[in-house]
Amino acid sequence: MFMNRREALKRSTCGMGAIALASLCQQDAQAAPSYVSPLAPKEPHHEPRAKRMIFLHMRGGPSHMETFEIKPELNKRHGEQAKTKSKKLVGNRWKWKQRGESGLWVSDLFKHQAKHADDLCVLSGMHTDIGNHTPAMLFLHTGSFAFTRPSVGSWLLYGLGTENQNLPGFVSISPPIINGGSKNYTQAFLPAMYQGTALGDIKTPVKDAMIGNLRNSQLNSSLQRDQLDLVQGFNRELARKDPRDTQIDAVIESYERAFRMQAELPDVLDLAGETKETLNAYGIDTGTPADNFGRQCLLARRMIESGVRHVEVCDEFWDQHSALVKGHEARAASTDQAIGALLGDLKQRGMLEDTLVVWGGEFGRTPDTAKKDLDGRDHNPDGYTMWLAGGGTRGGTKYGATDDLGYAAVDGRVHVHDLHATILHLMGLDHTKLTYRYAGRDFRLTDVHGRVVGEVLA
Repeated sequence: MFMNRREALKRSTCGMGAIALASLCQQDAQAAPSYVSPLAPKEPHHEPRAKRMIFLHMRGGPSHMETFEIKPELNKRHGEQAKTKSKKLVGNRWKWKQRGESGLWVSDLFKHQAKHADDLCVLSGMHTDIGNHTPAMLFLHTGSFAFTRPSVGSWLLYGLGTENQNLPGFVSISPPIINGGSKNYTQAFLPAMYQGTALGDIKTPVKDAMIGNLRNSQLNSSLQRDQLDLVQGFNRELARKDPRDTQIDAVIESYERAFRMQAELPDVLDLAGETKETLNAYGIDTGTPADNFGRQCLLARRMIESGVRHVEVCDEFWDQHSALVKGHEARAASTDQAIGALLGDLKQRGMLEDTLVVWGGEFGRTPDTAKKDLDGRDHNPDGYTMWLAGGGTRGGTKYGATDDLGYAAVDGRVHVHDLHATILHLMGLDHTKLTYRYAGRDFRLTDVHGRVVGEVLA
């Protein structure tokens, strides 16, 4: 083909420009660091005893006198005048036994948990700052009841990342709608990517609970990827123009994770592959009240087994100001079997040793009542019981105690800030170093308080 001098110069110039552009792009690609997800696993402050956590939240306040702290003196004085003249003392209604090789006292209310007494580290000196449900729940979850603060799960995700980039790192199964609602699993001022992912809510049966938009009925995965790449291109350009806006980064991260979740999360949520023996152990499809909470606990095991860092499950109605016996029996029937199955399942799989399980409510209950039938207890923030299992805790032990009647913690006192400090320590984090700068100051889960309760560490 004939080419004059002008055409030759034109074409060669474009060619040299293309070569130069390709060279510059290659240099930029080599100089640009590879993308690391903010949710990728991070180095802990020290060697962790636990790699993951399950929180069994008993909303409403279980009674320590009915569960893990035997009170002979209270039983002797049943019906007598209480501290408050309008109230009378209420003794325990269930039998007690020393369980396991450790001889830990557990009432007959929790026959399934009692089988795992040697794995339980019972904190009977718990106390908190307030005796109303909503602020107490927020305090238990975030370390503050006056301000919106990140939840424990969000702090763990921020400090440690998560093992599986195809799943949420923090999941709240059947979270409450009231008593703070989503504030109990919020990331608050932390970047939005550390927000907990809710699966259903407390009013929705777990078998009907869904995470939205896991399937696209109109586009296959290839077309979805093309569509997402277009949107993410716009997002990344916006992020480049305003690098201080971390919400854009969170949107990018959430879109990518949501796309990957479509492939893996449905399988994690599907219990069809579990054996009949396992389903029966958790009380699932057995026609018993344990079905719903059993599904929560089995999903929690499947999630942490798949690499989720923190899972919370929630039960409600432990708030028996009246009908204490009927109410606590109903809650035990709904939760005890599943909790026992979860502990046994984790242990059988070799996971309990590096999984921290925490059980308890936002406060406890009083040893007295104003009810004439002596069948109820009121809120008690001054002394109550929670327990830890696995994850480097001392199984088969009871630490702390309330007074002889159960009014207040008098020995081995553990404040909620101390509990949080201990949880972080077991997970490999120093609660004084896990900070985030916001509004001109460094914030942490324990504020300026908290001590690691070394007495409960194995």
